[in-house]
Amino acid sequence: MSQIDKAARRQKIKARSRATVYGTPERPRLCVFRSLSEIYAQLIDDQSGKTLMAVSTMSKENAGLSGTKSELSAAVGRQLADKALAQGISSVVFDRNGFRYHGRIKALADGAREAGLIF
Repeated sequence: MSQIDKAARRQKIKARSRATVYGTPERPRLCVFRSLSEIYAQLIDDQSGKTLMAVSTMSKENAGLSGTKSELSAAVGRQLADKALAQGISSVVFDRNGFRYHGRIKALADGAREAGLIF
């Protein structure tokens, strides 16, 4: 399976899941993107079309972190949950963005859950 086929397949899965996953100001969408070496997570309010907050392994506060990619993903999930709870957001809708729910995606979700985010 070529890279183009994989990308097109993920875009179809992403479109199908986005038909039901929708973020509001009270319950924003937790959107996850996974590249080969990094992971990005952001809370999005789809009603106004704005990103409320974003955390990634590339952000300045994560410059000194080390560990496996799964451990870093869990740390990003915990950081996002801490920021969200500080702004009064306790519940989110999880958008895996067409990626399978295992590995780093699952580690990020578990990290966010153990830090107190509900989804």
